[in-house]
Amino acid sequence: MLLEIFIDLIKCKLELCKEDKIIKAYPVAVGAKKTPSPVGNYNVINKAHWGGGFGTRWMQLSVPWGTYGIHGTNRPDSIGKQVSHGCIRMHNRDVEEVYEQVELGTKVYIKGPIAYNLSVNGSRGNLVQLIQQALKEQGYYGGICDGIFEGRTEKSVCQWQKEKNILVTGQVNQVNLNDLGILL
Repeated sequence: MLLEIFIDLIKCKLELCKEDKIIKAYPVAVGAKKTPSPVGNYNVINKAHWGGGFGTRWMQLSVPWGTYGIHGTNRPDSIGKQVSHGCIRMHNRDVEEVYEQVELGTKVYIKGPIAYNLSVNGSRGNLVQLIQQALKEQGYYGGICDGIFEGRTEKSVCQWQKEKNILVTGQVNQVNLNDLGILL
């Protein structure tokens, strides 16, 4: 059985698990409030030896709306804090240890809060993915729920707003989230 990785954004902790048993836990740095880490279930899709500011190893995650991964850092003082641009940072010795044990396809589960901002054309992230999913479930959106707010998403939002007698803006605010059934 493949190993799995569980990341808790609140506790700034990564757990390497096998068959629901924690093999080892590591402290990590996670996304800052303005540049949050993605929440959800992903896979490791690329592994590489790196250097410079990103530490010694890189494991890319299958996040559809951007490039996020688990990597080392040359700023060990950042570990345990919410300071990254969304990636998961580890001490270089820790990321090297995890890197050697995981394979491409390894499941990565990231839990934590989803950041809320006004969602407009050009927005990306977990919230947009939730909006797309809610619109799809209600029959307004036929695209892929990829977390990228583009023309098709905006058109679906406008159609939903018009049919619900909501001011048609093509943008999604906090009130619209509640109306869509998305509770943060």
